[in-house]
Order: sequence, then structure tokens, then C-alpha cells
Amino acid sequence: MSTSDSNSPVHEPEGDDAGLAQQIRDISEVPAVEVITTGAVHLMSAAAVKVGLADDPDAEDLKDLDEARKLITALAGLVTAAAPEIGSQHAGPLRDGLRSLQLAFREASLIPDEPGKGPGEKFTGPVN
Repeated sequence: MSTSDSNSPVHEPEGDDAGLAQQIRDISEVPAVEVITTGAVHLMSAAAVKVGLADDPDAEDLKDLDEARKLITALAGLVTAAAPEIGSQHAGPLRDGLRSLQLAFREASLIPDEPGKGPGEKFTGPVN
């Protein structure tokens, strides 16, 4: 039978477990607004590349409007849902970036979507 001994050493995670424990402690210190805006910036960056806005000589080869549509729609959902929680000082620039991507998508499309049917417009309303 084992008993708890207050003098026994505390189990410290080793190897991969220690790294995971440190990552959990690190993320616990990050404010939610930073996590949300970082996620939005990643979506925005990926969508910009897929729309063909990459600052790269191969930008046209990287263009994929089907993928861009998915990323922009996800971004619109995140920004729309998070805006009341993160405040206008954070949501405003994200909305501006989202709108720019929606307009760039419309320009890049050979057959433009009807107003209100473009990527993310079910969350943001028509963009023109």
C-alpha cells in the first residue's frame, strides 16, 4: 500500500512532456485578443497568397481562388464573431483587411459572384 509523503519529490515532466508543459504555460499567458488576431492574420496572409497578391514573381502560379474562397470565408466568420469581444481597435483593421481581400477576390474572378454571394459575404454583407 502506498501513502502520500509530503517530502517526496514532485514529478517533473521530462523530454517531450516538459516541452508540452512549457507550451501550455506559455499560451496561458497570451491574451485572447492576441490569439484571435494572430489567427486572423494567418488566414489573411494565406488568402492573400491564394488570391494572387503574393509579392513574388510566381504569384500567379500560387493563385487558387477555390482555396482563397475558403480562407476568406473562415476569416469573415472569425472576424464577425470575435469583433464584439476584441473591440473596435482590433476588429477595425481586421475588417479592413478582410474587405480588401474580398475586393481582390472579386477582381481576380473571371466570373464575379453575385453581390452578397462572394467569399465571406454571408457574414459581412455584400462588398463592392
